[in-house]
Amino acid sequence: MSVRRKKFDKEFKKMAVELCQTQQNRPKKEIAQELGITDNMLNRWVREHDKYGDNSFAGQGRPVMTDKEKELAQLRKELRETQIERDILKKAVSIFSKGDSRNTNS
Repeated sequence: MSVRRKKFDKEFKKMAVELCQTQQNRPKKEIAQELGITDNMLNRWVREHDKYGDNSFAGQGRPVMTDKEKELAQLRKELRETQIERDILKKAVSIFSKGDSRNTNS
């Protein structure tokens, strides 16, 4: 029998984080039990919110990234594509140069 994974929307996660921040005198474990989630999940949400602020909880398996991280990922992607193109051109040059040397010897 498979267990269905619970999904929580962005508003619920933000509300849970705000609850933790406003009621700092209460243990997170107690707050998590009231919300019906584990304390580990609540701690992860709080860490993500602290790190990314309004960009947190993107959902759908998309990684949450800051603007600098997005730019870095884009630059790495462009570098990878450029390296692949360079390697293809190197192979093409070597193939054509071998073909030219065969024709000049005749």
